[in-house]
Amino acid sequence: MEVINENAGLLSNLEVFMLLKDIQAGRGNQQKPNKHQQNLATVTYETVKYLERTPCALQSPENVSAFMEAMKDFNLTKAEKLQLLNQRPSSAVEIQLLVEESEERLTEEEVYQLLSVIATHLPGPEPDTMPQAEEQSEEVELEREEVEECDDSYVAI
Repeated sequence: MEVINENAGLLSNLEVFMLLKDIQAGRGNQQKPNKHQQNLATVTYETVKYLERTPCALQSPENVSAFMEAMKDFNLTKAEKLQLLNQRPSSAVEIQLLVEESEERLTEEEVYQLLSVIATHLPGPEPDTMPQAEEQSEEVELEREEVEECDDSYVAI
């Protein structure tokens, strides 16, 4: 196998996800797979499982088209638009991390417009998933309190 053009184009996570799901669906009617096909099946399975936990699992090609159309108003590179699509940032800090030199290139108003476009065109996780993070932070706080209580019970010599 020979790579003809190694950088022919960029793929979004949604495109990769859809491609791998198609590969998985077509593999069901094959006979005994060889070693290389088993390795491919493992990589495909693991990648699909990962992508199912990312924003692309909730997106559709129509969402992506509408998002890219709305992004024409912003002076962003293709790579930055792709990162915004794949990561689906929900805060100004995340925008700053994904857009190079965002402080110089984007005003605060434009950052909030970007967040609005993202929220409008790209479906996100349900708000019910947020309490898990809060529960984890509460557990960490309880552990800290327990450690502090233990520290108080020791006497320095």
